[in-house]
Amino acid sequence: MPTQQQNLIDVGLQKNKVFGEKPILKLKNPCKIDHGILEFSEEQTKDLIKRFDKNNSTVSFFIPASGSGSRMFQFLYEFLYQPDENNVQLIEKFFNNFQNFAFHRILPREIRQLNLTENPEIEKIINFILKEEGLNFSSFPKGLIPFHKNGPFILNPFQEQVLQAINLIDSKINIHFTINENFEKEIKSSIESVTKLVGKRVYLHFSNQKKDTDAYSFYADKSPVLNENGEVMTRPSGHGALLCNLNEISSEFIFIKNIDNIQNYNHSHKSKASFKFLGGIALEFKIALKKLNENPSLDNLIEVNDKFQLFEPSEIMNFTKADILNFINRPFRVCGMIKNEGQPGGGPFWVEENGVLTKQIIEKAQIENSFEQLKLLVKSTHFNPVMMVACPLNLNGEKYDLHKFCDDSKFFLIEKKYQGKSIYFSELPGLWNGSMAFWNTIFVEVPSDTFSPVKTVLDLLDKAHLE
Repeated sequence: MPTQQQNLIDVGLQKNKVFGEKPILKLKNPCKIDHGILEFSEEQTKDLIKRFDKNNSTVSFFIPASGSGSRMFQFLYEFLYQPDENNVQLIEKFFNNFQNFAFHRILPREIRQLNLTENPEIEKIINFILKEEGLNFSSFPKGLIPFHKNGPFILNPFQEQVLQAINLIDSKINIHFTINENFEKEIKSSIESVTKLVGKRVYLHFSNQKKDTDAYSFYADKSPVLNENGEVMTRPSGHGALLCNLNEISSEFIFIKNIDNIQNYNHSHKSKASFKFLGGIALEFKIALKKLNENPSLDNLIEVNDKFQLFEPSEIMNFTKADILNFINRPFRVCGMIKNEGQPGGGPFWVEENGVLTKQIIEKAQIENSFEQLKLLVKSTHFNPVMMVACPLNLNGEKYDLHKFCDDSKFFLIEKKYQGKSIYFSELPGLWNGSMAFWNTIFVEVPSDTFSPVKTVLDLLDKAHLE
């Protein structure tokens, strides 16, 4: 248990971080096909999938899933409390397609029979969906909200992530969800209802974002924000805090994806194939590392780099044997990238720091707001959908301490509103951003239709989510 003195030190350190210099990354170039991003033919892809299917490596799934579903229904709240032209249009789309939503099936008959064009009855339906006396979706984790219909069943993301894992792996199935601990009982029950039907044993692991990673928050005058008990208020410090949770998994390969990037079971074949494809590349890279470790010569390193595009060729010409061994002895990740079609979020870039170029997944908030840097951001051809295969073990099968490969200086500075005032705090380096800054990184193009996240309930009307 931290002492009061330690807490004061921590508050001081975080205050200096929040009001100190903002960490900025310098983009050199976006990664593109044949310049940091690998592209494979259909035949090569099939061969890599077969290679993965034949391997007997241990595999775990790591799926962050603590996020609330309330944001999915934001326009419903806005319509109730401040209707305007924009949210009225969204409401019309919502009710014009009302029967297509999976959760429509669990509404009581008297709610389903209400008039979808009469304002008082529309409000009654919305309140039933959102509030505690009804479905209470405003309080549920996103992973518990029914996304899809499949024959007589309706399925939520927890259930479908498990079903997809069962179809991906023939051996022992380990799935680790990071969750809101208040819903663990409901999540377990939900998953058990489908594993019993398919007759497969799944080894489930749940963890929560650790409280000791939370961040202190401050007002503009640098005074700490206090909660109702007069204690310094803390906030979760972003998905980078989940590095602690990821670090507890010791499988040879860890498949990482977000809970809401899940397709209807009938449209999930490309996603499943893509993860096997990424797994096949991970197997190939591990074999290449073993050969390089047996003969750590510059010629062999160049051969590996030509195949996997880990470095700019000029970056490795002066590598010594010690440099090569240091390169070998790091965790690595194979990251699927999709073509950029205007999605918000991070992307693959060559980043320059202290004269050295590395491959990183970068968010807009990490770069300076200059024309030159924003121009490079706009030139990005690919986007990070969070589909990656991570290898946390060395060549002897021993677990790396992943914290040693995190760049702690790449934290985020955040401004939010609290009780009408601006407050400021820091978030830890993002899980696939600075938290994996010193990993070996392979970027690979995957099909765009493997990415179908649900940010708003209306996304469930897209083809990937319908029967």
